Amino acid sequence: MSEIYTIVSGTNRPGSNTEKVARHYQQVLKSKNITPNFISLEGWKYIDKTPEFTQLENDILIPTSKFIFISPEYNGSIPGVLKLMFDISDYKRTWWGKKALLTGVATGRGGNLRGLEHLTSILHYLRVVVHPNKLPISLVHNLMNGTGDFHDAGTLKAIDMQVEEFIQF
Repeated sequence: MSEIYTIVSGTNRPGSNTEKVARHYQQVLKSKNITPNFISLEGWKYIDKTPEFTQLENDILIPTSKFIFISPEYNGSIPGVLKLMFDISDYKRTWWGKKALLTGVATGRGGNLRGLEHLTSILHYLRVVVHPNKLPISLVHNLMNGTGDFHDAGTLKAIDMQVEEFIQF
């Protein structure tokens, strides 16, 4: 069975660095001949389980075997919209037994380390196996150019290594 990857850009904030980072991960996977699904929570309107969410769940979330979560730091944790996605899902069908890779994004120096630990706890509760190489990207706005492309060689190398490890995971 071939693995299905889905990247989740974990904020509903328009024009976010989070989505720019998530798009970079999408390009890295494509360069490795993997075409991932991409879910942006920008403009997310689901508070309850709607027919549209159920379709997203059935078409993308449930078939996915490996998730990549890109999460910004919101008040020392993750955005509520990301937590809401877990809360309204059919957690046994959607999450149990799956694998996840986590990357934190912050304009501060912590790279959302605290939020990555919160997200890890949530995913463990949902019986998701989390890859141990969680990447906190600090001062993200200084690592990208005006179009959102990374210009920092160390960050590019860390992302590539993290993705390569996750493919083997």
